[in-house]
Amino acid sequence: MEPALSEFRDLTPDSVLNLVESALGRRASNLCRPLSSYINRVYELHLEDGEWVVAKFFRPGRWTRAALEEEQAFVRELAEDEVPVIAPLSGFDGKALFEHDGMCFAIYPKKGGRPLEEPSAAQWRELGRLLARMHVVGSRRNAPNRIRLAPDISSREQVDEILALRFPMPSVRDEYARAAYAVLDRIAPCFREVEAIRLHGDCHCANIIARPNEGLFLIDFDDMCVGPAVQDLWMLLPGHVRDSRAELDGLLEGYETFRSFDETTLRLIEPLRAMRMIHYTAWCARQASDGGFSRLAPDFGTPAFWRAAAADLQRQLQEIEDATV
Repeated sequence: MEPALSEFRDLTPDSVLNLVESALGRRASNLCRPLSSYINRVYELHLEDGEWVVAKFFRPGRWTRAALEEEQAFVRELAEDEVPVIAPLSGFDGKALFEHDGMCFAIYPKKGGRPLEEPSAAQWRELGRLLARMHVVGSRRNAPNRIRLAPDISSREQVDEILALRFPMPSVRDEYARAAYAVLDRIAPCFREVEAIRLHGDCHCANIIARPNEGLFLIDFDDMCVGPAVQDLWMLLPGHVRDSRAELDGLLEGYETFRSFDETTLRLIEPLRAMRMIHYTAWCARQASDGGFSRLAPDFGTPAFWRAAAADLQRQLQEIEDATV
C-alpha cells in the first residue's frame, strides 16, 4: 500500500518557504498559497526579487526518483528546443529536482494562461505542430523508468493491481476480470512493432493553455510515458474519430509540418480508449488506498460501480470490433 495522505503532514507554509529558499538560493516573502492538486501538493510563492513561483511536492511512493528525473529532463529538453512548455527552475547547484526527507519536489516559474476549450480550425493545426515538435524531441532517447504504454505491460499491471483490491463479492470481481482481460487479449497484438517514443501521456485540452501573444503551451507532464505517438492526439478530439474527422485532419495537417505521422496507428485509438478506462479505475484504486477518495467518488468499490465498469469495458470491446470491420 502507498503512503497515506499523512505523508504530507510536515508540509507547513513555513517548511515550504524554507525548502524553496534553500533549493533556489533566493529569499521568499511570506506569501505561500496552496493550489488544488489530487496527487501532489502544490504551492504558489512570492520571492523577494518579485518573481512568483510554483513549488510542486511529489507524492512519496508514487514515482521513483529516476522516473521523476526523466520527466524533468524531458521537459527541459523541450524548453531547450523552444517547444512551449513550462520548464522547472534550476537551483544554485544546477539541479531541477530537489529532495527533502525522501520527498522530491520541483519549482516552476508561475505562468498563467487560458485553458484551451474549443480550438478553432487554425488552433487544431497549431496543436498538431506543437505535438509534432514535442515528439521530435521525444523520439531522441528512451525513458526506461517511465511507464511503457502497452496492453500487455502497463494495462495488465493495472488490472492486476485492481483485482488485488477487496471486492464486495467474488461475482463482481470475476465479472470485471473477464471484461478487462478480454479487452487486453484482443488489443495486445495491435501494439506489436509500433514505434514507442517519449510522450506527454495525458494530453487533453485541460493540459494545454493559451498565453497572450505566446500561443499554446503544454503543461503537467506527471503522466509522461513511452508509447505510440497517437496517444497524444486522440484525447484532444471531441469524440470518436467518425465524429471528429475535421479536427483530426487539422491535427494531422499541422503535425506533418514537422514530423511524419503513421496513419495506420489511428487503429489504436479505440484500444487506447479502453486502456484509459482501466488506467482511470486503477487511479481510483490508488486514491482509495490513500484514504482520500471518498470526496471524489463515494460509490467506488460498490457492486454497482464494478458492474458499470465491466459493462463499459464490454461496450468498448464492441466499439473496437466495430472499428476494425
